[in-house]
Amino acid sequence: MDTMRDRFISTASRLLDEEPRLAVVLADISADGFAPAARAHPDRVINVGIREQLLVGAGAGMALAGMRPVVHTFASFLVERPFEQVKLDFGHQGVGGVLVSAGGSYDWPAGGFTHMAPGDVALLDTLDGWTVHVPGHPDEAETLLRDAVAGEGRVYVRLSLQANREARPVSATGGFMPVREGRLGTVVAVGPMLDGVLAATEGLDLTVLYTTTVRPFDAAGVRRAAGVTNAADVVIVEPYLAGTSAAAAGEALVDLPHRVLGLGVGRAELRRYGTMGEHLRAHGLDPAGLRERITGFLRL
Repeated sequence: MDTMRDRFISTASRLLDEEPRLAVVLADISADGFAPAARAHPDRVINVGIREQLLVGAGAGMALAGMRPVVHTFASFLVERPFEQVKLDFGHQGVGGVLVSAGGSYDWPAGGFTHMAPGDVALLDTLDGWTVHVPGHPDEAETLLRDAVAGEGRVYVRLSLQANREARPVSATGGFMPVREGRLGTVVAVGPMLDGVLAATEGLDLTVLYTTTVRPFDAAGVRRAAGVTNAADVVIVEPYLAGTSAAAAGEALVDLPHRVLGLGVGRAELRRYGTMGEHLRAHGLDPAGLRERITGFLRL
C-alpha cells in the first residue's frame, strides 16, 4: 500500500493537469515527488525553499489572485512555524486554500521535536472557518483532497504514515460513521486510530464511531450515539494532542448528564525518540493502552 503522502503527490499531480486554477506551493518537502509536475507546470508548482512563512504567504497571494493553492510541508512547519501567516494571510484576508501536512505527530521520531506536531489541530482550532480532515487511509486522503481542491474554503488535510488496514467511505461533509453499536458508552476514533480502537474495544458493549473530519465537529452524531447508550459517556481517541476535541464533545452534550475523556498524544516531550510504534505505546495509544484507559473510564 502506498502512503498518504505518496497518494497526495500522485493525486495533486493529476489534478494539476485537470484544474487550471490549481497551484502547488512547496518548501522543499516532497519537491522530488513533484518534479515531473513541476516540469509540466512550471508556473503552478512553486518551491520557495525552507521559508515557511513565505510558503503560506505565497499560497494566500495566489488565492487572492483567483487561484486554488495547495500548500504543503511537514505539519510543524505548515501550522506551527508560520501560524501568523495562516491566521492573517488566509483567515484575516478571507481567502481559501488547502494546507496539506505530512509527518503527523511523530512519524519521523529521528527528526526530533522540531519535526513533531501533536498540537497542530488544537492550534488551528483557535481560528474560525477551517475544515480539518484527518484521513486514516490513502484512499480516504485522495477523496478528501479532491473534495478540498474542488471547493473554495479553508481546509487542512493532515497526512500521516499511520494508517488503517482498509479504507472507509468518507466525504468532505464529514459526519461520524457507526462501525459498531453498543449500550455502555461511545468511543470516537479519528483517522488512523480506528484499527487500534477496534482492537482495544473487541468484545465490549460499546458504540464505535469513525470520522476523518474533526472540524466541523459532528455534534449531532455524538448526540445520536449517546441516545442509544445507557449513559452519555464519550471517549475521543485522536492521533494528536489529547483532549483537542473534548470541549466540542462537551458542548454537543451540554444539556445531558455526560462525561468525556480525550485520549491522544500527551504534553510531555519524549526525548528518547525511538520509533513511531514506541511513541504510540508511550502515549497509551496502542490497543493495550487504549483498552486499559477506556475500560477504566467507563468502569467496564
